[in-house]
Amino acid sequence: MGRRIADELGVQERQVDAAVTLLDGGSTVPFIARYRKEQTGALDDAQLRTLEERLGYLRELEERRAAVLESIRSQGKLDDALAGRINAADSKARLEDIYAPFKPKRRTKAMVAREAGLEPLADALLSDPAHDPQTLAAQYVDAEKNVPDAAAALDGARAILVERFGEDADLIGELRERMWERGHVASRVREGREEAGAKFSDYFAFSEPYSRLPSHRILALFRGEKEEVLDLDFASDDAEPAGATDYEIRIAAKFGIRDAGRPADRWLLDSVRWAWRTRIVVRLGIDLRLRLRQSAEDDAVAVFAGNLRDLLLAAPAGTRATMGLDPGLRTGVKVAVVDGTGKVTATDTIYPHEPRRRWDESIATLARLCAAQNVELIAIGNGTASRETDKLAAELIAKHPELKLTKIVVSEAGASVYSASAYASQELPGLDVSLRGAVSIARRLQDPLAELVKIDPKSIGVGQYQHDLSELKLSRSLDAVVEDCVNAVGVDLNTASVPLLARVSGISTGLAENIVVHRDANGPFRSRAALAGVPRLGPKAFEQCAGFLRIPGGDDPLDTTSVHPEAYPVVRRIVSSAGSDVRSLLGNTAALRALKPTDFVDDRFGLPTVTDILTELEKPGRDPRPEFKTATFTEGVETLSDLTPGLVLEGVVTNVAAFGAFVDVGVHQDGLVHVSAMSKTFVKDPRDVVKPGDIVRVKVLDVDVPRKRISLTLRLEDEAGPGGSRASGGGRGREGGRDGGRDGGRDGGRDGGRDGGQRGRDGSGGGAPGGPGRGGSGSRGGGSQGGGSHGGSGRDGAHRGGAGGGRGQGGGGQRQRGGRPEPEGALADALRRAGLVGGDSDDRGDRRKR
Repeated sequence: MGRRIADELGVQERQVDAAVTLLDGGSTVPFIARYRKEQTGALDDAQLRTLEERLGYLRELEERRAAVLESIRSQGKLDDALAGRINAADSKARLEDIYAPFKPKRRTKAMVAREAGLEPLADALLSDPAHDPQTLAAQYVDAEKNVPDAAAALDGARAILVERFGEDADLIGELRERMWERGHVASRVREGREEAGAKFSDYFAFSEPYSRLPSHRILALFRGEKEEVLDLDFASDDAEPAGATDYEIRIAAKFGIRDAGRPADRWLLDSVRWAWRTRIVVRLGIDLRLRLRQSAEDDAVAVFAGNLRDLLLAAPAGTRATMGLDPGLRTGVKVAVVDGTGKVTATDTIYPHEPRRRWDESIATLARLCAAQNVELIAIGNGTASRETDKLAAELIAKHPELKLTKIVVSEAGASVYSASAYASQELPGLDVSLRGAVSIARRLQDPLAELVKIDPKSIGVGQYQHDLSELKLSRSLDAVVEDCVNAVGVDLNTASVPLLARVSGISTGLAENIVVHRDANGPFRSRAALAGVPRLGPKAFEQCAGFLRIPGGDDPLDTTSVHPEAYPVVRRIVSSAGSDVRSLLGNTAALRALKPTDFVDDRFGLPTVTDILTELEKPGRDPRPEFKTATFTEGVETLSDLTPGLVLEGVVTNVAAFGAFVDVGVHQDGLVHVSAMSKTFVKDPRDVVKPGDIVRVKVLDVDVPRKRISLTLRLEDEAGPGGSRASGGGRGREGGRDGGRDGGRDGGRDGGRDGGQRGRDGSGGGAPGGPGRGGSGSRGGGSQGGGSHGGSGRDGAHRGGAGGGRGQGGGGQRQRGGRPEPEGALADALRRAGLVGGDSDDRGDRRKR
């Protein structure tokens, strides 16, 4: 097991064995990655997470292997050769293929045929096709055994062979891989479900090879099937030949069956065809369905985890007084001011928008609060009425330059979940539920990590199709991300909340509560050693957590660093060698770099740990998160109508999807940088180029004001205008259209070609004008056949419904709106802001807030 994992990770077996021993001993991944580098050969947290996952899989495989061996042994059918094959099985699928013939099952036709004594007939025909089937079968007629004639005998013999063909492990494995390489999944709309399932219109007549299906499209297909809109067919080839299929030929060859003109040849070939079409292809279809789902889930979970990591490790604004604005229309804008420590100092509700329209009064109220509380930052939630509230904040800043305010729009995903949570009631007992969201918005600007850990990661909503994913798999992955992020940054022991402490290595929720109770009863901790006084916090928990807890201003300056207390003796030796004291040495780069790490290596602490210690002493308590900064939006560019193709702007990345990134350039409508316009080289994953929160410079390629769409590029040399990404050669028109059109809407929504328009054009790479595109039903208007004015040549190459459009149903440029589900989460917010899904949700959102 260790060797196999080592080969997969590309490391030595001893490294894996050491990591497994530590994990089995109760150590956490962050602790092992940071403080046990000598034992593991410096495996990082990503390698350890993969190791931990594979270890779990392989142990489950071993448990299943033992169960299979015991089952076959109890049947008296286990021999050395079979045991060898079972022990050599390297996957669960392979193990189940081998076990299939021996797996207890309900009575089958083959079982009944064997009981009737027909297996010798099947063996005779298979081994010697020179026998005449009818003549030989007549010898097995026995009315008492329910074999009334030769035809019944041959049916029984065929059932035995069909089962034998379908349970040959090597054959099934070969056919499964061939079907994966050559087959495709096809979907079609169920009769009478066209209108109700309009959101899946682009899948009404769809086909694509298994190996080319991206995860988001797979999940969309399964969602359509689940909602009884689509029928899916897991086909083996692009077309069925008139004669025997390649699969039937392979089955026949495996068992030495061929058409040599012998009496039994035709009967045997018919049996092969029957086995393939009634049993094997059905089984393989189920296998490939499972494989597709598992692959799609893995990819979707990875995207979710990556986005969550970026969000948690976003730059913190720090200990600056912040005003949080939770926008709303009828119910007003909730206002909360927190000081540098996150303590609520003032709250209010203002009504600047419809229907009350107390604009000037609202500005005066905000100005008074900002002046009284020395507010530096204004955090604006990005939900309902965000654009209007952002405009209010902009006017506040313009009218009161003396306040020196900075406004930032932040994601409010999960804020309502926090507001109604039991922890929020405990943390903010005297505050109305409606105001708690504003507090959360302000705090998540100050320190995104500390605030977002209070919310179930799944409620933050930075993934696609999360409700179609395995709950266990998603939770396990996201919890690991939160744990890694919290421990990478470190936690202030004297200010951390229970949810934050509970994410620290070795600390459970119960221990976190005990720490806070002890802190409240006895005052702030003065040293890490004082943790010994916390009930139920024993030596093992202390070992796991101590290095990740910080005590600024404590008795020992080393407690502000990530140096583990167990390594303090090494620091003392370093201090002695430098002829200084700890406080003087901290941050003294010249003195520390003059030391040789090898001089402090001993039997317990090797060179990796000593090097880490010297690095930490040089920059004690360093935060791995980026420096907080905001985009400087171009003055005079405030609305869509202010944008012109070719304009270069600074913006901030608000979200990243598989097909590109959304960028806020200050016009209250996010623009889309398609994946094909991110780099001069091929980009497999947009997150390799940008992450949420990044400040970027982009060029405007095209602006569609009526539809509120902005096409952007990170390649500033690209030519602006329709098909603008031509300049740097090539894009992915087909994929761009599909990914934008089908998959732009989160959780299966907004699938139609209307969204494929923009993204297909963005990715077209300058396809021939009027190339054959298809917008899909739901496209807006335009001509009946051509692609967009410069659309790509792919299936979804049409860019504009109104300027040529797709071959859709729209007709007169009207947007069809029926039957679309509401999007959820941060990605859906980004899609709304980019104009790629319904943007008129203010009233719905306001009703929700009521």
